[in-house]
Amino acid sequence: MANMQQQKTPMPLLSIEKRRTTFEEVALGYSTEDAINEAKRCLGCKNSPCRAGCPVGIDIPAFIAKVAEGDFEEAYNIIQKDNCLSSISGRVCPQERQCEGKCVRGIKGESVAIGRLERFVSDYMRAKKSLDKVKTNGKKIAVIGTGPAGLSCAGELLNYGFDVTLFEAFHKAGGVLVYGIPEFRLPKEIVAETVDDLVKRGAKLETNAVIGRTLTVNELFEMGYSAVFIGSGAGLPMFMNIEGEELVGVLSANEYLTRTNLMKAYLDEYDTPAVRSRKVAVVGAGNVAMDAARCAVRLGAEEVSIVYRRGEDEIPARAEEVEHAKEEGVIFRLLTSPEKILDDGCGRVRAMQCYRTELGEPDASGRRRPVRVEGSEFELEVDTVIMALGTTPNPLIRNTTPGLETNAKGCLVTSDGITTTREGVFAGGDAVTGAATVILAMGAGKDAAKKIYEYVMNK
Repeated sequence: MANMQQQKTPMPLLSIEKRRTTFEEVALGYSTEDAINEAKRCLGCKNSPCRAGCPVGIDIPAFIAKVAEGDFEEAYNIIQKDNCLSSISGRVCPQERQCEGKCVRGIKGESVAIGRLERFVSDYMRAKKSLDKVKTNGKKIAVIGTGPAGLSCAGELLNYGFDVTLFEAFHKAGGVLVYGIPEFRLPKEIVAETVDDLVKRGAKLETNAVIGRTLTVNELFEMGYSAVFIGSGAGLPMFMNIEGEELVGVLSANEYLTRTNLMKAYLDEYDTPAVRSRKVAVVGAGNVAMDAARCAVRLGAEEVSIVYRRGEDEIPARAEEVEHAKEEGVIFRLLTSPEKILDDGCGRVRAMQCYRTELGEPDASGRRRPVRVEGSEFELEVDTVIMALGTTPNPLIRNTTPGLETNAKGCLVTSDGITTTREGVFAGGDAVTGAATVILAMGAGKDAAKKIYEYVMNK
């Protein structure tokens, strides 16, 4: 029987008091009863607008119908046809702007909680799934990077029967899923298990392998690889180039999150230097900014502020992450822009000079452009400034690979979003688009695997 309640079935959450002092996962997931109840809200639309909004094309009505029946294994099988990283995407995908954003239940009420159902099914099956090694066709493919694009591409390549080797620059696989996204949003055991599943199916993993240093793309071809996929992401942080950015206490969100997440700075048993702050300003308002701010709260900062030059409606972060940040005490200083960072006289941050803004006409991105309000300057007392302004691809691979063209932003040039200017080299995710979402990178990895299959088999 259909469930016509207008609101989503609530997701249990860790208490706000506990969140501020622990890195445990905040969203606790649906129970079996919750999942079945929420699945019954789906109308099973024949034209499936939700599926059209999914970057990897999951048959959403079909898997939700199976959840409503209590057949979670078959629901999982349906998801896995299009998404081998569903435990991850169910947690971090911006569903409200994609599949859920197209759900017709959202016209009069809230959309079906597609992401929560995807997570439930994937978590339910984690201990129950069986994995067999794939039979290979003898063709070797190199996958550079083990973030969402690389893992998705590797999973699809295994389905095609290729012998896949993953190359990871860090000592631990997972890319941005490990170094960028905090434990309280995405437990690292889930990422590790996803990588382990690929290895069980036959993929090889090489860590501490910096392509462009330890090996070049040319050398990979010399080693017998038929094609190379570059999913190395965009890990080079951007700064504002304002006065005072060289001071002690100014750092990129990339560094801050890597120290915290990959190197476990929040745990006493890890000897990782961590920035212990009293008052923190995070410049930016994307998901990375929310992650940095919420980490700062958990690392003991007395006051944490998001400083953003636009207004509430323009915040690019997921609504859920913004809501959780506010609940955890993060202050949102909107319509505010930094002008310079001030010295305490000993080379450390004392404060940040800011000015108020108001929104003018739309800029090239379509968003209203912030305009300075004259005479509105003020000082914000801080001892740490975290720049969360976006990232660009690291130039190492492009600088060591002849024939690999990039655009003015350092992103790899492709003819179709996947095929680069160097024969046999394909790319996807942030290395091509610049910083974007996990699910878009996954979709690119999936598309790249198909392109690689066609290229190798027709060569």
